Order: sequence, then C-alpha cells, then structure tokens
Amino acid sequence: MKKTLIAVAVLGMIAGCTSLITPAVNASGTERGYISVNTNANTEVAPDVVEISFAVQTSDSKSMQKATQMNKEISDKVYSVLSSMLKTADGDYIKTADFSASPIYTYSGSKRNLDKYEVSNRVIVHTKSIDKVGQMIDKAIEAGATNVDNLTFSVSNYDSQCNELLGIAAKKAQTRASYLAKNLSATIDGVRTFDASCNANNYGSPRLYMAKNMLASVADSAAEGSAPTTISKGVVKINANVNATFFVK
Repeated sequence: MKKTLIAVAVLGMIAGCTSLITPAVNASGTERGYISVNTNANTEVAPDVVEISFAVQTSDSKSMQKATQMNKEISDKVYSVLSSMLKTADGDYIKTADFSASPIYTYSGSKRNLDKYEVSNRVIVHTKSIDKVGQMIDKAIEAGATNVDNLTFSVSNYDSQCNELLGIAAKKAQTRASYLAKNLSATIDGVRTFDASCNANNYGSPRLYMAKNMLASVADSAAEGSAPTTISKGVVKINANVNATFFVK
C-alpha cells in the first residue's frame, strides 16, 4: 500500500461576520450595546486510526443449527487471522458488533414459505496500522468474510487538535470584535455570550462495499500472493466554530 503523508496546516480561517451594536439592559436598567461575531478555524490532518467492519453471513435451507455452526467456523477463522495482525500494545482491538440468526421467508400471494435460515456475525477492527488495511481486508476475505462494508478513518489526537483550533477561533473573535468596535468609536467591555463547537469531517475517505464477485476475486488474489488491496486513507478535516457577543462602551 502506498503511504501518503499529508502535512498538517491550519488553513485560512474563512468566516462571515455579522456585527451590530445592539442594546442590552443591565441590572441597573441601563442599556448596554454589544457586538456579535462568528469566526472559525480549521485544519486537515492525515488520519492515524481506522475502523473496518467485516461480516460473515451463512445460510442453510433446512437447519438453523447448521447455518449457525457454519458461521461459527468461518467467523473463528476470520477473527483469528485479523487478531494476529493487530498490535494490542498500540491500542488495537477487535470486537463483535452484532450477531443475528433468523428464518427467511418468501411469499406467494398470502402464503408464507420458509426459504432458508440465515446467520450473520459482524466484527469491527480498530487499528493504528493503517498500512495493513489492504492486507487485513484480503486476509479476512480469504478466511471467509462475506462482507467488507465500511471503513472509517479518524485522528487519535482529535481533542488536542480541536482545543488548539478553538483557541485560534476565540482569539479571532476577540480581535474582530475589537476592530469593529474601534471603527464604531467604541471599545470592548467584556463577554456577553460565548458558544463554541468542533467537528470532524472525513472527506476523501472511502465507504467500501464489496459485492460477492469482487470478494471472490480478492480472495483468489490473496491466495496467489498478489499485492494487497490498495486503500487511500484521505484526510480528516477538523473545524472549530465560535459565536460570541461582546459588550461595548
């Protein structure tokens, strides 16, 4: 898998700003003006954590027990091969997300007919070994996984990145309010309200779904020792937003 290094860079903080000197009444009944501003700050970060969702689906036309036993055997293989590729010391883990077993019916008019018994077991892998994602997918499919339907990339130091951006946005809010007040022949006189938020958007990150024919092709390639499936991790965009109002005098 090709590795892509993406430099972290704080982008130009582009934000609209609506500002007015609006009257507010204090405890003594005297009106106080205030200015409202909105600012933001954002950055793009190379993800260093990924979660992959794998599923094993089995069915049998006559026996739920047989469908369940088949599922257990395949799931154990998938679980084993994925576990061997994880670094628990780095915080990697594998967990069962859900398990279901149910009869599937077909309908002919008002008549219901039993079609088969279907069992599904889903596991999620959480790992920092992003360079092994393609190999994990190939090995899981080779072991019998029937669905690989989601990849989610994220940033392990999200909180510190968010706090830093909120600090930048807050300073921008104060600077902008001071500038506006100066141009209105006033000065800032304390904070009236302050609201802040932070969020991350994964763009350029794939949502993966492999059809059965694709799964068979990947399994054959893995068995032949071909190069692993290539996965591009993209980037994570973290955005901080501040809405603030400042008293003026």
